[in-house]
Amino acid sequence: MRNSRIGASVATVAASALVLSACAAPQSEVVEGSSISVAWNQAFYSYNPDTSFGNATANANIVYMSNSGFNYYNNEPALVRDESFGTYEIVSEDPLTVQYTINDDTQWSDGTEVDAADMLLAWVANSGVLNTPDFDPSEFTDPDTGEFTDEYPTDVVFFDGSIGSGLELVSQTPEIDGKTITLVYDDFFVDWELVFDVGMPAHITAGKALEIEDPAEAKQALIDAVQNNDTEALAAISSFWNSGFNFSEMPEDTDLVVGSGPYTITDFVADQYITLTANENYRGDNLPEIEEITVRFIPDPLAAVQALANGEVDIISPQATADVADALAALDGVTVLGGEEAVYEHVDLTFADSKNGTFDDPLLREAFLKTIPRQQIVDTLIVPLNPEAEVRNSQLFLPGAPGYDETVENNGMQANFGEVDIAGAQALIAEAGVTDPAVCILYASNNPRRVNEFALIQASATEAGFVVEDCGSPEWGGLLGTPGAYDATFFGWQSTSLGVTNSSATFRSDGINNFSKYNNAEVDELLSQLDVTLDPEEQIDIQLQIDKLLMDDFYGLTIFQFPGVTAYSDRVENVNPGPLSPTIFWNVWDWAPTENN
Repeated sequence: MRNSRIGASVATVAASALVLSACAAPQSEVVEGSSISVAWNQAFYSYNPDTSFGNATANANIVYMSNSGFNYYNNEPALVRDESFGTYEIVSEDPLTVQYTINDDTQWSDGTEVDAADMLLAWVANSGVLNTPDFDPSEFTDPDTGEFTDEYPTDVVFFDGSIGSGLELVSQTPEIDGKTITLVYDDFFVDWELVFDVGMPAHITAGKALEIEDPAEAKQALIDAVQNNDTEALAAISSFWNSGFNFSEMPEDTDLVVGSGPYTITDFVADQYITLTANENYRGDNLPEIEEITVRFIPDPLAAVQALANGEVDIISPQATADVADALAALDGVTVLGGEEAVYEHVDLTFADSKNGTFDDPLLREAFLKTIPRQQIVDTLIVPLNPEAEVRNSQLFLPGAPGYDETVENNGMQANFGEVDIAGAQALIAEAGVTDPAVCILYASNNPRRVNEFALIQASATEAGFVVEDCGSPEWGGLLGTPGAYDATFFGWQSTSLGVTNSSATFRSDGINNFSKYNNAEVDELLSQLDVTLDPEEQIDIQLQIDKLLMDDFYGLTIFQFPGVTAYSDRVENVNPGPLSPTIFWNVWDWAPTENN
């Protein structure tokens, strides 16, 4: 699912509620010859999950294992600082100034040091500060793949990064010194601790873009380009950063899989599996115990259960269904863990550059939302797994969290779209003065639950007079946000943190997760207020306003919170999934082989 890095907020938790823990103690050495396999429901396709194309959980899982950073969430969930990678601290609160320092022994898997050049690349790529003003990449995006086309201009600077996440507030080029970078924010940003980390290696990115082989020279070329705002060099660097790390099988150029984490990619067969091996150059505390981990791509949940039963995989975390639960209950030598995930299903409508242009008209947006059979979807697909499951009625608030009940009373989602209203939808279509409005719906066509959801939505919308086109695709993730590809979509947002500002990436007009092309100046202003608001009650009040504005614009509907299931064989231990991305992989270094391995 495509939103691994900047997913919607799991709750209205203030940054002050984040818990910092001491870094983990060093683990034992790798058990030579040990290996396990893990099933995941989507294939890897990009090593850069910070781009709009690569922004998917399937990619972020692999990158998490092969790269380290300043912090991560455990399964409580609490924020853990990894001081074996580097440290950071606020050196001034007015203006907010944060200094990050990489440890002396931290290095990339090819032996090159991780340093300030890498952090400078992370800033320029995810702040968008040096991007060419007003450049719109949409006309250079392939509607069939979601990737940039060969016609993409070579003279523009455009880093397709996590703009809207907070780094855009660091508008002045940061000072760097050796392994240190200092970020000075224009305004205090409440979630400052969650928005900056090292991403792609600078020596690989600049080296490939500028055809420089020496790592030190490549790093310096990147530094010079950023500090001098060298448009020609930055255009090449940004182009490579955007697309150079996209691959769907093992690249011939293994420089593209250089990482800083406990594992490194060593094998990759398209649409089948990707293998990671313990990184010999990793110097951090999170030393792995299992030598080799293979992630196998198995979209069908029951097929994943069968693979576990056959011993083909050792860990699965499939989309939960009643059939999956029954099949797992019949297995011996398998531990099954349940729970509710920080993922919610939602239907979004496209406001601009859609396939048919149907939802340019707010009357048709409202009409279509009146046909979504949310209660039927929950009763049919979720209640068999969780008898207490309810329809979710908020874009920003987690059910049960502070503010949720108030927003349900206020935002209009339950009041206006709590039940299917075919007659109301028909009246709105007539008022719009159209007949047979077409709606192309994008979804994961290789996911049984999503196929069932589509069938329920299609039947209901067709009854109201919509012509529903099946635009489902196994490659749905790469198509999100692609101009002309669809009119509506449904999938799950996977939350990545407890940050209160995470919704900016989805609902801000220039946010990386704004696949709907939604644009509301009042929402943008409120999100900007939320960025700098420390008081929890004020944060809730701002989010209540945003939640209502989204419904006033008929942005879309939320449907349900995901029920979760993880199962693992007796060949591995210490599997303890967390609610936030990367869920089962958060403590991959703790996984240990048993005597059965």
